[in-house]
Amino acid sequence: MTAWLSAGILFTLLSVAYIVFKWGNMKVVGVTPVKTFTFIAILFTSGLDVGLIMFPLTEFAGYADISASPEYAFTNPLAIEFGFWGFFIWAFYFLTCFYFCVVEPKVKFFEIPVVKFINNVVIIGTCAFTAFLLLSNLPWYLPMLGDGESLVPEFYLIVFASIAFAVYSSTNIKYVRILSITTTWVFITLIVGMWASAFIFGEGELTQYMTNMGLIGGYFANLHHFVLPINEYHEFYLFWWFAWSIMIGQFTSRFVGGLRTYQVLLAMLVFPSIPIGAWFAVLYHYHSAGIPTDGLVNMAMVFVGVVFVINSLDSLIRLYTDNLNVTVARLGKANYIALNVLALSLLTLLFKLNFLQIQWVGALVIALFFGCFAFIMSKRFSSVTTITTSPKENKVDFTKIENVN
Repeated sequence: MTAWLSAGILFTLLSVAYIVFKWGNMKVVGVTPVKTFTFIAILFTSGLDVGLIMFPLTEFAGYADISASPEYAFTNPLAIEFGFWGFFIWAFYFLTCFYFCVVEPKVKFFEIPVVKFINNVVIIGTCAFTAFLLLSNLPWYLPMLGDGESLVPEFYLIVFASIAFAVYSSTNIKYVRILSITTTWVFITLIVGMWASAFIFGEGELTQYMTNMGLIGGYFANLHHFVLPINEYHEFYLFWWFAWSIMIGQFTSRFVGGLRTYQVLLAMLVFPSIPIGAWFAVLYHYHSAGIPTDGLVNMAMVFVGVVFVINSLDSLIRLYTDNLNVTVARLGKANYIALNVLALSLLTLLFKLNFLQIQWVGALVIALFFGCFAFIMSKRFSSVTTITTSPKENKVDFTKIENVN
């Protein structure tokens, strides 16, 4: 699996380099273009999930324990956490976003029946994994509802309600846009609230926070360490990013509003990384200073985590239901909601029972990458090499862009 993952990463990086070289100054326009801020909000909130909120506090100590994991000794725990979530790996999303916006309309690889089936299996499986992550982390963040380790009925109810809310939100693309922007502001509010609690109302000093921000520079100084898998846990993260990449690319490609290709790449690498870095620097202070997060803080983190799950799921549900033509218009709202809630709830339980693993989904996505490349080289090479613009039907009407925002 390590060799397969490494091959997928190298292929992705080479593909990104080729795209920027050949089409770097071309304007990229999706079928439903929106303003840049809305596009970034949709990208950020759809492209991340509950792990961003709930994982770091459980991981810093492991990254610091270089006696048990000497492979982490090249930099500090905060830089490693950032490296698992920020900057470089957002290039995965750029590749798929550009492909589905500009190249797929010419190639139509994902319209091949078997490819279409595999693609939707990936999307549905990753949706369920997102819900499973929420379920598996709730005992740590809400110990007052149990013993801090076991799952209790209340946790299943929270996850079920999140799935149901996301399914309902997916019934109208307007809700997806609104929820994306709302989630962005809710996350910013959480960062500001926890920052103020530690550095204004608490005993922390602002210089400590700035020092933490400086520690993230250890990632950029050691960027080469993050390209290929560091260990099995890093492999898990990278497969996870691959699993997300193909569907996030399909979804976000709809909303690109006329940015040039190099600007899309920079936007995807830089803008999501800023709030990620700010968030991790706050959490690292709580970890290093031993500040407890029980009570209201934990409740706030769980709330934002649930909002992230809902936002991620509604985007992906919208995507696979459109792909499979199991839409509200075809099934009716009640049947649509019942079918999706039941399917995602059952698949979430399969992840809980270890019948499914996200690494398998990520490996399948890499296979789709290579399959698509082979199809282009053998069947669509001339069509792709002659691309000079986004699809003609994707016209930028900036009056409409203002209206949808």
